[in-house]
Amino acid sequence: MTTANPDFSETADRTARRARLFTRINTADKWFRVLGLSWITPVLRAAAGDNPSAQLREIWRLLAVPLLAIAAFLLLWGMLAPRVQTSLGAVPGPAQVWAEVVNLHQDAQAKAEKRVRFEAMVEQRNQRLAEAGRADEVKTIGYTGAPSYYQQILTSIGTVFVGFVIATAFAVPLGIAAGLSPTANAALNPLIQIFKPVSPLAWLPIVTMIVSALSATGEGLLPKSLVISAITVTLCSLWPTLINTALGVASIDRDLVNVSKVLKMNTWTKITRLVLPSALPLIFTGLRLSLGVGWMVLIAAEMLAQNPGLGKFVWDEFQNGSSSSLARIMVAVLTIGIIGFLLDRVMFALQSLFTFTNNR
Repeated sequence: MTTANPDFSETADRTARRARLFTRINTADKWFRVLGLSWITPVLRAAAGDNPSAQLREIWRLLAVPLLAIAAFLLLWGMLAPRVQTSLGAVPGPAQVWAEVVNLHQDAQAKAEKRVRFEAMVEQRNQRLAEAGRADEVKTIGYTGAPSYYQQILTSIGTVFVGFVIATAFAVPLGIAAGLSPTANAALNPLIQIFKPVSPLAWLPIVTMIVSALSATGEGLLPKSLVISAITVTLCSLWPTLINTALGVASIDRDLVNVSKVLKMNTWTKITRLVLPSALPLIFTGLRLSLGVGWMVLIAAEMLAQNPGLGKFVWDEFQNGSSSSLARIMVAVLTIGIIGFLLDRVMFALQSLFTFTNNR
């Protein structure tokens, strides 16, 4: 009777554990790429002993090079900024901009505390009136203080989300129609070519006048400023989704279309079972482009229409003309860029969930 070699068993067990570890790393790699953190994968592989020299080269390419580029940018910014004089003084460097980040955070905290105190006072007032038998005088009083920087960020994100959803609701069905029907494509193509290049600066006054006329009898369910900005975003951002959806639908393998005819699929089944799954990668590409366009358009719309949000914050600081205004504007610019990047990552994450694509 033979006995198992303990050394061989231990080696096999160690090999199996190593294989499971690399499988988990490879699974996590997909999400690291989605989040823009692909440098974590070679770090984990190097720690697990997978060709450390090759993984170090990947870490250098994916992490060290971008960090060095950012450091070089900050260094040049800090060296050149003081040499540029404006009507508000020298262009602020990274240290001054960071100081304004801290100031805006502290200001937001102070405004939040002020709001909490105001709401507590209103609650105490209503409670005293109720206890005194004057319930008819109890009422809700809205806080009218200036919004904090964080509230303006949330306002802008909410507005672009509304505009983006409306644009998607129109663009995807129209794109499917244009991709499936040459007649629909011939009808839509001239309108796309005419309206796609129109700037938000041209749409904004038209939208403002129409919304103001329609809301003359009341404020409506949503604030008029939000509706104006959201519709402007919709008009400028629906085109990438429409065009990419039409292209994705039109490029479906003709053999699949012929199979749908053989199976006598109705229109709804054909769209849901064949068209959408096949066209999803290009549809999501259009959605990512539309969201990026919408975010850029929104800032311009808020700035020009003086609607609440980051655009208005930039304009107010420009008009304010204080010594810290330029640094605050730079904070807003960096915030806009970071949020734009995060919005794109969110869309890419959704794309990775619903499609099989290697786009990055």
